[in-house]
Amino acid sequence: MERRIRKALRLMGLTDYEASAYTALTSLVSGRAGEVGEAAGIPRSRVYDILRKLAEKGFVEVERGKPMRYHAVPPSEVFRREKKRINEVLHEAGVELTRIYEDQISRVPAPVWLIHGQEKIIKKEIEIISRSRHEFKMRMGFFFRGELKTLEPVLGRINDRGVDVRVMAGAEIRGLPCRVRIVEMPPVKMMVRDGEEMMWVFSRFTPDGSPIPETAIGIWNQYPEIAENYSRIFDTIWEGGRAGI
Repeated sequence: MERRIRKALRLMGLTDYEASAYTALTSLVSGRAGEVGEAAGIPRSRVYDILRKLAEKGFVEVERGKPMRYHAVPPSEVFRREKKRINEVLHEAGVELTRIYEDQISRVPAPVWLIHGQEKIIKKEIEIISRSRHEFKMRMGFFFRGELKTLEPVLGRINDRGVDVRVMAGAEIRGLPCRVRIVEMPPVKMMVRDGEEMMWVFSRFTPDGSPIPETAIGIWNQYPEIAENYSRIFDTIWEGGRAGI
């Protein structure tokens, strides 16, 4: 229990001594510097400076007088405030790093990567879908167990942003928040985003036709010429016709 508390307080930006002082003060509720130092096991020469920093960070309130008394700000208030602050910091950093990444990714010499295994492939699918700005097209000659449920909210978000989302499937699927068309096709998966990047997904299958997750492989590339070509092929098949590979 104590280890989890210290870990949480460190995540909020407290040093070990500050975490010890705040933890001790919550058990005292209120106390003089000497009492807090003794309860926390902090040298007397350090305790005043530590309590001052805790007050600056909003974990302690100071009652002026001789001697001064220190009151613990209630943990419920501290944790509510700090969770909000941390979430805001993470959100802002995530938005900025995503902007930098997506700005630079188009400038990197077009790579081709092999992605192995169901978990990593679905993770890459989510990344590609999330980057969509204008259109996202996907042919699902097969899908992994639980994949549709995972992709549904991601497709919903870009659909709500006005992205043209279309999915062709080799079997009837339900629940996807986009246009879906059933087309006869081989058990191969393909997706293309904005005519800029795409991924093929292949797998071996069990006798009953289920994909074997550990054998799945994705071929992801960012060659616009290839992506645009398959985007046009997708449109042709969407309008009516049998889907070759």
